[in-house]
Amino acid sequence: MRYIDGETLNKVLDFPSLADALARWHQVAPPEVGRSLLQQDGEGETPDCFLNLPAWYPGAAMGVKVITVLPANPGKAHGLPAIQALYPVFDGETGAPKAVIDGTALTYWKTAGDSALATRYLAREDASSLLVVGSGALAPYLARAHCAMRPSITKVMVWNRTAEKAEAMASELAEAGLPASAVTDLEAACRQADIVSCATSATSPLIKGAWLRPGCHLDLVGSFTPEMREADDDAIRRAAGVFMDFAEFASEPGDICIPIESGLLAREDIVDFYAICQGEHEGRNDDEQITLFKNVGGAHLDLMTALHILDCVADDK
Repeated sequence: MRYIDGETLNKVLDFPSLADALARWHQVAPPEVGRSLLQQDGEGETPDCFLNLPAWYPGAAMGVKVITVLPANPGKAHGLPAIQALYPVFDGETGAPKAVIDGTALTYWKTAGDSALATRYLAREDASSLLVVGSGALAPYLARAHCAMRPSITKVMVWNRTAEKAEAMASELAEAGLPASAVTDLEAACRQADIVSCATSATSPLIKGAWLRPGCHLDLVGSFTPEMREADDDAIRRAAGVFMDFAEFASEPGDICIPIESGLLAREDIVDFYAICQGEHEGRNDDEQITLFKNVGGAHLDLMTALHILDCVADDK
C-alpha cells in the first residue's frame, strides 16, 4: 500500500484534468456518504475535534477523510498546523486498502477543483480579471484553478483584511508566473473583476451584490456553517442563477440557508453539478448574466478526487 504525499499531488495534478474527472463522476449517481464527529474540551476557545467523512461507491471504491482539529495544538511550535488529515482509499470489490493520501493537500486540490469545474460552466469564456478575497492556505490554489480554466485572465487581484498577507500571497503567485498584485480597496477591485473568488471565515457579508459587474461569476468558498456568510442578499437577487456543487447541502452554509429561510431563495431553484453534468441545465447562457456558485465540498468530492489521484499516480510510474 502506497502513501501519497502532498508533494506528489502537486506534481501529478492539474486543474483542467481534475475538473474533467469531477465532471465524469457527476454523470453517475452520487456515492453514499456519512459523517462522525467526536469533540473534547481543549486548550483553545473551540473544542478539539476528531472528524471522519466516509464515502462509498459500491463496487468501485471506499474512502474516508480522517481529520484532527486542535485549535491550540501544542505541536504548533514545531510547525504542526491546527488541522491535519489523512485519506485512506479501499478497493470497492475486495475491501483491500489501496493507498493513503495526504488529506490536507487532497482537500486543497478538491476544493479548488470544485470551483474550477464551476468556472468551466459558469464564468465568461473571455474573463480577463480575477479577484481573490482572502489569503489563507487555500487561496493560492483557487487563484491557480481559475486561471487554469480561463487562460484569458490577465489580471489577478488579491485582497485580505491584513494587507501584508495579501501582498505576500500576490508575490507568491507572481513568482509562479501569474499576473498578481495586492489591492486594498475591496469595492473597487470587485467592480472590475470578471471572477470573484472568496475564501474567508466571514460571518457577515464582505461582498455586496451592487458591486458585481454584468457577466461576473461569484465563487463563494469560505462559509460552511449557517452562521457564516460572504455575500449579501443583493448578490442573490442579482444572480441569474444560483449554483452549488450538491444541492443536498443547501441547509449547511449561511450564504444559501439564510436566503432560503428569509424566502429570498427557493431551494428548488438551486442548480447543482449533477444537473449540469447530466445535461439538465446548461450553466451560463448569456455573457451579461451574473452567476453565483456556492462551493460546499463534501465527502463525495473527496472520494472523486482521491480516485483521480490514484489514476494520475498510476500514469506517472
